[in-house]
Order: sequence, then structure tokens, then C-alpha cells
Amino acid sequence: MDVSSIKRRRTFILFNVSSVLLALDQLTKSLALSRLEDGPVEVFWTLRFFLASNTGFAFGTAEGFGRWVGVVALIISVMLIRMKNQIEATGGVISLGLILGGALGNLADRIFRGDGWGQGAVVDFIDLQFWPIFNLADAGIVVGVGSLVYYLWKQDKNGLKAKSFGARNSDA
Repeated sequence: MDVSSIKRRRTFILFNVSSVLLALDQLTKSLALSRLEDGPVEVFWTLRFFLASNTGFAFGTAEGFGRWVGVVALIISVMLIRMKNQIEATGGVISLGLILGGALGNLADRIFRGDGWGQGAVVDFIDLQFWPIFNLADAGIVVGVGSLVYYLWKQDKNGLKAKSFGARNSDA
């Protein structure tokens, strides 16, 4: 494959994975908002669906800083898009797509579920009862970060050094 087709393939993978996660995240949040207003639904063992909202950062920290969290999410999203060409493995690009889709899913809540930029609350509904309540976007971010660390470690171990994503090159 030539360089331009590799770049197109990475872009295709990144945007498709992130789009699918974004769509599933928003669909499940809409279902949670419409079906969980009467209280929690017990599913299995400690898993239940319980409607909650978060105007802060991870695990409810930094309440009231939604605008800043939104700005950080935008910056991270741009960095992830630029980073796609420094990842050698397809799995690593999929990982970036999961992180991007998760960031955009929660950013969409902050934008569209409030009265202005960053004033919306992220909808959380998956409750394991021994872990903070989360959503599909959060799960995508966690799985994406974990697998991206693995792929970057493997890439470094194999001598395929990742380029600095801040450097100017023709890959961006």
C-alpha cells in the first residue's frame, strides 16, 4: 500500500469507529433518559441501570467546570485526529477511534443537554454499584486508552518509534 492509501484507511477507521461509538452512546443515553425516570432497573448481580448526571469531570470531580471540561475534550479530540498517522497498528487506530468517540459523546451531552456551551450534564446510567456510574462513552475512553497504551508499547518494543504528534510533518 502506498502512503496516501494508508492515511485514507486510517482516517476511515478512526472516523467510523468514533461515529459508531458516538451514535450508540447517544442512543443509549436517550433510552436511559426515557426509560429510567421511574427509578433503577436491576439487570444482573450488581449491574443495574440508574439515571445520573455529571456536570464535572471523571467520577463527578470538578463539578461546575463543564465549560473547561468541554474545551479540554475539544483539544484532545483534535490531538487524537492528528495522532492517527503516528500509530502503526490498525488496533491502535481503533483505540484512537474509541477515545475520540467517547470524548465526542460526552462533549455532545455538554453542548446539547444544557442551556449553553458546557452547561449541559453528561448522562450516566450504567451502575455496577461498586464503581462510579458511567456510560458507553466512558467505557469507550477507558478501553481505548488501555488498548492504545498496549499498542504504543508494542510499537516501541518493535522499534517502530511513534513520531511526536506535535511535530510538523506531512502525516497530519
